[in-house]
Amino acid sequence: MTVKRKNGGFHHIAIEVANMEKSIAFYRDLLGLRLTEQHEASEVPQIPVALAFLRSSDEHHDLVLAHNPSKKYRERTPEDDTEGLPGFHHFAFQMESREAWLAQLDKVNKLGIEIVRGPVVHSPWHPRGEGSWGENESFYIFDPDGHRVEMFCDMATIETDGAYVDAYGAKIDGPTAVEI
Repeated sequence: MTVKRKNGGFHHIAIEVANMEKSIAFYRDLLGLRLTEQHEASEVPQIPVALAFLRSSDEHHDLVLAHNPSKKYRERTPEDDTEGLPGFHHFAFQMESREAWLAQLDKVNKLGIEIVRGPVVHSPWHPRGEGSWGENESFYIFDPDGHRVEMFCDMATIETDGAYVDAYGAKIDGPTAVEI
């Protein structure tokens, strides 16, 4: 799936990985991301980490993988959720439709990847909602390094008056955005 992106707004994230080739394969096989370029650590003296630039759109990169060859990596532990330095909670990939999201869910199941949360409708207002927020349908997995990855579809939009509108164009009765 190649998507032409609009200019402006949040663009990409770079995540640190223990095994570059394993991580490239994971994002290629699961999401169809394509490798734009890959560089060894210190190719540019100011960049002591190896980098891989992956894309799902027509832009140079949407996800960057970084590996520090000077760092000793360890397996993620359950204690990492309650102890240690802050990290990011998750990052997300939007599927272009609910049908594409269901196909991705099927692919995750066929690959034997554990779903750590979901499938779930994030909503206190949707009839199938489980009470959380975000107004979308999603599930969460861990990548090989324990980064939590969300796969979602049907994100609500916010109108200029603060009203929530579901992915199918219907106004959601009840909520309004805190800041307009």
